[in-house]
Amino acid sequence: MSTAANPSADARIKIGSHTLRSRLIVGTGKYETFEQMQECLEISGADVITVAVRRERLVDADGRNILDFIDLDQYTILPNTAGCFTAEDAVRVARLGREILRGLENPGADWVKLEVLGDTKTLLPDPIATVEACRQLVEDGFQVLCYTSDDPITARRLKDAGASSVMPAGSPIGSGQGILNPNNIRICMEYLREGDPDYPVIVDAGVGTASDVAAAMELGCDGVLLNTAIASAKNPHLMADAMRQACIAGRQAFLAGRIPRKLYATASSPVDGTIQ
Repeated sequence: MSTAANPSADARIKIGSHTLRSRLIVGTGKYETFEQMQECLEISGADVITVAVRRERLVDADGRNILDFIDLDQYTILPNTAGCFTAEDAVRVARLGREILRGLENPGADWVKLEVLGDTKTLLPDPIATVEACRQLVEDGFQVLCYTSDDPITARRLKDAGASSVMPAGSPIGSGQGILNPNNIRICMEYLREGDPDYPVIVDAGVGTASDVAAAMELGCDGVLLNTAIASAKNPHLMADAMRQACIAGRQAFLAGRIPRKLYATASSPVDGTIQ
């Protein structure tokens, strides 16, 4: 079926050796129960979910393991190094995540979402430590997805260090402020895709609601990674569905091409009485 006959048809996003069916990647933290997490993951339509190897509450108060609520035949796990503040710590945690997933025979064992934070107040990334950790992990055989700020220079350095995907923040982690600097995101995409138009750029952090996801996708980003916006919503199940639809709608709007903004009105129907 052609794209014209099937408007939703779109090439899948490819990150390193992984091909994703959904352009929405979701996290597993902050849910009230494992059951709620499991239901929201399903509703979101995501096929890749990220788990914080260091921070994650792997076992709840009743002694239940989070992995018992994740269908490893349905989801590819993307381990992340959230909570690390040095390159050395991030590399160690990434290697730990790899060993855990190798034991589970999950295809996510060969990649990692890299976070190296600068301080506990802002949770902004440490750019120097992030670049260094990225280099070490690439040398160690990882496919690295790098959380970073929206600074285009740092984004380009991370790609040069071997990152499989660079993931600029829309705004600070968990802040819900959305895309604060769309122009910087545009420049990041321009720099990262020079000579490599299919290089994947994913907005990671700061999303608060569905319109933020749509805005990121309409900019031309390849995907969005989020967690708090669903898990901490008043109705996480409903928000998970909203995020799923927003990701699809934003991508379709980008592919369709918006009309140019104009200062003055333009009639939406013919002014001379003819049918056009």
